[in-house]
Amino acid sequence: MHVHRSILSLALALATCSTLACSQEAVHGPIPPPTTNVSLAPKPGRQTAVFAGGCFWGTQAVFERVKGVLKTTAGYAGGSAATATYSQVTTETTGHAESVEVVYNPAVLTYGQLLQVFFTIHNPTELNRQGPDVGTSYRSAIFFTNPDQKRIADAYIAQLTAQKIFPKPIVTQVTPLKGFYPGEDYHQDYALKNPDNPYILVCDRPKIATLKADYPNLYVDYKGPHQ
Repeated sequence: MHVHRSILSLALALATCSTLACSQEAVHGPIPPPTTNVSLAPKPGRQTAVFAGGCFWGTQAVFERVKGVLKTTAGYAGGSAATATYSQVTTETTGHAESVEVVYNPAVLTYGQLLQVFFTIHNPTELNRQGPDVGTSYRSAIFFTNPDQKRIADAYIAQLTAQKIFPKPIVTQVTPLKGFYPGEDYHQDYALKNPDNPYILVCDRPKIATLKADYPNLYVDYKGPHQ
């Protein structure tokens, strides 16, 4: 049920998201950093992470504003290349989740810091939904690309659970990335290009504000694709 694309859904989103339902209703303020992490790399490079945390508009809008991120792409992960189109994903039968591929410089930013942002700007206790957006394509998932990413993600979920950071169990999936498929052009930088869209104003702008308020050392302004 992809409500955020329709007029009806905007009304629902406005009603539902008038609190923090579209961002993080369980936590106020920054969450603890991972105790299991990797060190910053000794020299610049490029590494890739893939996250699903609800509508990819807002997820991309946050990660492209994180210091050390070189490029973000909104797209699909979890299903096959043959079904990686928006019209098919909206049927909730493809296995895909709306996801964001994050390419970052490991000399500036660690995978653990990306996870800290990820768990701050969506609700990892909601199963197959985020706020008004319902369906498996809106599930919370970490698609790891190497054993270190899996190790750090599993350890961080265990840490957040032990510290009772969230009032309900974390349902985020940690699963290997089998393929990432870029979304349609009109989905890329959607929040930047459509700042007055009611859904963006109510559900996604608060996520950007949370990043800036909770992690000011990680926040950078964003005006367009990184060069």
